[in-house]
Parts: sequence; structure tokens; C-alpha cells
Amino acid sequence: MRRETERASPTTGWDGERGRLLTASVGVLARVALANVVREYPHHEGHWHVQGVSIPTPRQLHPCFYGSFDWHSCVEMFWVLVRLLRHHSALVPAAEIRRVLNEHLTAQSLTAEVAYFAPEDYRTAQRPYGWSALLELTVETATWDDPDAARWSTALRELSMLFVDRYVDWLPRATYPIRYGVHDNGAFGLSRALRYAGYLAAQGDPRLQQVITDTAWRWFGADHDYPGAWEPSGADFLSPALAEAELMSRLMPTTEFADWLRRFLPGIADQRVGTLLTPVSVTDPSDGQMAHLHGLNLHRAWCWHRLAYALASGDDRISVMLDSARTHAYASLPQIADSAYMVEHFLAYYALQLLS
Repeated sequence: MRRETERASPTTGWDGERGRLLTASVGVLARVALANVVREYPHHEGHWHVQGVSIPTPRQLHPCFYGSFDWHSCVEMFWVLVRLLRHHSALVPAAEIRRVLNEHLTAQSLTAEVAYFAPEDYRTAQRPYGWSALLELTVETATWDDPDAARWSTALRELSMLFVDRYVDWLPRATYPIRYGVHDNGAFGLSRALRYAGYLAAQGDPRLQQVITDTAWRWFGADHDYPGAWEPSGADFLSPALAEAELMSRLMPTTEFADWLRRFLPGIADQRVGTLLTPVSVTDPSDGQMAHLHGLNLHRAWCWHRLAYALASGDDRISVMLDSARTHAYASLPQIADSAYMVEHFLAYYALQLLS
């Protein structure tokens, strides 16, 4: 797997803009996340119904992750809170965030979450989007030298390892990738799980890292000439093309990845990659499907930024990528707060992913 230190560091004004945007946004992001994680309704729950059994409330089903409209978005909002507290505590209501985390990330509440997902009938629930969100939250706590974070990490571990085991079981049997730009997207799930996979490998358990690497190469290694004009679909919050490229950028040395990307997305330097460089418009943010498109803008911005830093300095594609990252970011960052709830329940995650 590619090492972070191998990445190039192109000098650009976008770095300074990101820093200023982050400083200006962290308070808003904290406020949104704090509100979301305790907002039980409206709620979307996808699970099997058993005849004759009444459906519990969201909080009864998920005593930890009951807020933010759906389970995976709530997990992401907890990641936002942990990330802000860890890296920007002076700019956010740190005591309030820590209190909320202490109230929710408990052994008792996480044991109940394990009980929900453990049955064999639920082996595909939240796959892979929710799995990877939970692993991302876990590794953020596990790598933080903080007494509370150590306790949260311990509480999260059993559920994390349940999802690790399910990844290890599922991926070798997954013959084909899912490429569309919503929750089932395989590339984004694998990419987001890689940091925890690396953490486990350093602890002596390389299973997840190995199966992700093998699967990524099997699914995407030979891809070429991606049809960028086919994006977006009307409910995308992920770019299938850029999610795949971002994943592969983590798995190759710089030169090898530069060549792979040239085959996969030819024409970046000449801005001939269909619609991938142009932000999408959102005509109705209250529509739960159209609202996803704000996420797509920020996901594209994050991917273009990461791809630029995966190339060697001087690559003629970098300036195009960073210009697109900037325009996509400004298209949807204003929507992180005071927007329709169909946007606000999830967009803060993509904003912080981009800005941090």
C-alpha cells in the first residue's frame, strides 16, 4: 500500500484557501454535528421485518447512532465531532462535544449496536458504506492519545471487528464492483476502510489491508478510458470515476499511479473528461435524492485535491485538478448549515473530509 510520505506537495494558493475555509467553518460544522447526532426524527431505517414483531423506535434500535436521519450519517457526524475535538478543540465547544461523545460512545450502547448487526440475516446491512464509516470513526479514536478517546475506541472495537470480519468474508466472493455513486459504491467503501486496515496491520492483523488491496486491483487495476460524460446520475453523492481513482492512488507509487490515471482518465490536462471538472447544480435541496448532489460536489473536490497530491510536482494535470477542486468546493460548502435537512443531515462530513 502506498505510503503517505510518497505524495507530492504541489504549491498552490488552494492550500491557503482550504485553511481559511476550515477555520471559518469549524464552529458551524460542530454546531451541525451536535444537533444531528441527537435528532431522532425524521429517520430512515432499512432492515428486515419479522412477522408479528413491532418496530422499535430509532433510539431503541440504535442507542448510540440513532440521529442524523440514518445510521451511517450519524456515524459520520460522530466522526466530525471526534475530528474537530482532536484537531481544533480551541475553535469548537470542546466541553459540549466531549460530553456528547461520553454519553453516546459507551460500552453499553455499542454492545446494543453489535446486537443489532450480529444476526446472519443482517450480514449485508450497511455494506460497505456504513461499515467503512464506523471503521473511520474507530481509527480516529484509536490513534488519538487521549483518555476519553481510548475508552471510546475500546467501546467501538467489537462492532468494528464485526465489520472487518464481514469485509474479509465478502470481498473475495464479490466478483464485480458496484460502481454507481451512492452508498453501495465499492471504491469509496474500500478507500475509507484503508486507514483502519493499516492500523490493524501495524497491530499484527493484516487481513483487511490485504483483502482490500487484492480486491481493488482485481476490480479496477485494468480499467481504462472511463466515460466521464456519463456522470452524474441524478442522485449521486459520490463520483464513481473519482472514487475509483482516489482509491487506486493509495495503492501505487507515484509514477505507476500517474500512468494508470492517464489510461483511466485520459485528457485531464486538456480538460477533456466529460463533466467531471464542472460542479453540478441542485434545483431542489429538499428532495432527498437531489440533495445528494451537494455531496457529489464536495466529494469531487476532495478527490481532485487528493489526486493532485498523488502526482509528482510538475505534472500538467495538477493545476486543472486543483482549479476543479476549488470550484466544486465553493459550489456546495455554503450548504453545510441552514439548508434543507436532506442536505444538512450529511454534508458536514464531506465538508470536513475536504477541508481537513
